[in-house]
Amino acid sequence: MKFLDQAKIYIRAGDGGNGCVGFRREKFIEFGGPDGGDGGRGGDVVFEAARNLNTLIDFRYQQHFKAERGQDGAGKNSSGRNGKDMVIKVPVGTEILSEDKETVIADMSRDGQRVVLLDGGNGGFGNTHFKGPANRAPEHANPGLEGREMWVWLRLKLIADVGLVGLPNAGKSTFLSIVTRARPKIASYPFTTLHPNLGVAHVGELEFVIADIPGLIEGAHEGAGLGDRFLGHVERCAALLHLVDGTAEDVADAYKTVRRELKAYGGGLVKKKEIVALNKCDALDDQTRDERLKALTKACKHKVFALSGVSGEGRDAVLSSLAKVVAASRDGIDNSTGGLEFVHEQI
Repeated sequence: MKFLDQAKIYIRAGDGGNGCVGFRREKFIEFGGPDGGDGGRGGDVVFEAARNLNTLIDFRYQQHFKAERGQDGAGKNSSGRNGKDMVIKVPVGTEILSEDKETVIADMSRDGQRVVLLDGGNGGFGNTHFKGPANRAPEHANPGLEGREMWVWLRLKLIADVGLVGLPNAGKSTFLSIVTRARPKIASYPFTTLHPNLGVAHVGELEFVIADIPGLIEGAHEGAGLGDRFLGHVERCAALLHLVDGTAEDVADAYKTVRRELKAYGGGLVKKKEIVALNKCDALDDQTRDERLKALTKACKHKVFALSGVSGEGRDAVLSSLAKVVAASRDGIDNSTGGLEFVHEQI
């Protein structure tokens, strides 16, 4: 499924209806008087998170959203009808940002979550409100207040439990295809993955979502390669699985390069639980394998798993470790979703 992960839209709350100037003119009624009703309230602009949405693609075709205006008041003290709210449904994981693209107004992180972003304008008072001893026949009423308007950015950050990181061609897509039903593009050249992919892994009765993002290279935070913008899709993950290509000459430098880019990006990624695996071990002889495992362990200063996407070596051990981290991090919120393929675009 293709999708947009950023979009800019215009939203406007409904204007309030005008108050009415009216007087009773009924036959056989000795004393008349003002009977103008109030205007209705304008509709609100409401954002709602929906689990069945996985993309911002709808906002490519519609960028303007306006709530309904409140109806004007009428005679016989009849108030105008309130305007209907404009309910905008977005995928779970969507952030709503101000026009400067920096200030987060709301984070739609839970299914069914609703946020009233703009309140509709109040309806104006009819002339009945202005009746008094000094003015028994007021001939004025209040106009309705205008609804607020603004431009906002929508930014989607995928809801996943585990994020795959590493240099290009480290075997991330292969790992995803083996442990889930996702079918990302796999080839023998760097930057095969041009957009994030999701898949669901199962360990016993636990299922969790794994997100594969394009590989990072040195200088990604400055725009080198495909840049680091895709890292936003793993900000919500409970753990990072860092895959290092075992056929690389310097596995320690490969590991440190990715860690530097994660630190430069920010977002708390370097503080997340990290599981490191030396991938493609099936292509190494025993001596080379031991040397590179030692070098990588020294660089990351914790346990390193030996992994092979071809032979399946280490797969169960890595999945078991990931499952423990995910199970410990969950607080009763189910973030599961289906295996999807995404294309990164922007309006």
